[in-house]
Amino acid sequence: MRFGYWLPVFGGWLRNVDDERMSPTWDYVRTLARRSETWGYDLTLIAELNLNDIKGVRAPSLDAWSTAASLAAVTTTLELMVAVRPTFHEPALLAKQAANIDHISGGRLSLNVVSSWWAEEAKQYGVQFDRHDERYARTREWLTVVDGLWREPDFSHRGHYYTIEGAVLEPKPVSRPRPTIYAGGESEAAKDLISNLSDAYVMHGDAPNLIERRIQDMTRRREQTGKPPMTFGVAGYTIVRDTEAEARREVDRITDVKQSAAGYGNYQQWVANTQLEQRLSLEDYSVSNRGLRSGLVGTPEQVLAQVEAFAGAGVDLLLLQCSPQLEEMERFAAQVIAPFRRQRLIANRAHQLAAR
Repeated sequence: MRFGYWLPVFGGWLRNVDDERMSPTWDYVRTLARRSETWGYDLTLIAELNLNDIKGVRAPSLDAWSTAASLAAVTTTLELMVAVRPTFHEPALLAKQAANIDHISGGRLSLNVVSSWWAEEAKQYGVQFDRHDERYARTREWLTVVDGLWREPDFSHRGHYYTIEGAVLEPKPVSRPRPTIYAGGESEAAKDLISNLSDAYVMHGDAPNLIERRIQDMTRRREQTGKPPMTFGVAGYTIVRDTEAEARREVDRITDVKQSAAGYGNYQQWVANTQLEQRLSLEDYSVSNRGLRSGLVGTPEQVLAQVEAFAGAGVDLLLLQCSPQLEEMERFAAQVIAPFRRQRLIANRAHQLAAR
């Protein structure tokens, strides 16, 4: 099991809390990324939106790609999973840019390919907005071009969306055969694309038994392609407290929708332009990516047990959110990650001894 976190490019993840004491600034994310390496985190996901999805469209937010390039130069072990939306990036230019950042990082770049959902943002930035299934058709062709440029000495492509004539991309990425491609989605179009063209499947938060069913489904789909097995990640919002009552009080605080409604319009657009398997609740509105559904709330012992349940379900990566991140990520690392890894180390040693 690896542990990752969402970089707070929007200044937080709570739609009902205006000030989470984690400003969307270079100083804050640089400090967080550097400290997270010492705490034992493996990866950070850098979301890509030009408008602030959480705090409202007039609130500041950081650019994903320039932030990723900057973090590549000031970190040493952290995997940088950068979100990329095909409608916002020509594939050949993005392949070049990503390969360069991969070299800066020493092979630590990966992509989270996201099909755009926010029509208003696309309109404001003068970008084509494709409807749901057409977005996935574009993404399929976009990935074909990026992958071809990363792998082939000369690459040509003539398709519905893109035409590439004898393109040369050098240097190739450090990561071989290519940087890891993550993607998520719950529609049939998304799952078909991901099982064929991605390396890893990332999911919104849910209970371990539901996540296990999705992993089993995607594993079957992947086996039918004849390609190597995928890895699986799931989002979760963490609240670790000394008592269960303290943790529940924090849940009540952050899900009080009377505090702020700045992000509700953006949330409604996301729901309208996605095809999700489940209906959403006010808790899902309050905390992004259905994070509370993962059940990472309670005492250290309770949260550790839930992490173990996710590991047993086949999850390879937990993508965490919390607030404020510097304080809560340090707490989670000390009270959950470190004990989890100790338990795994002891179990592995016992297994090795038994096998002798």
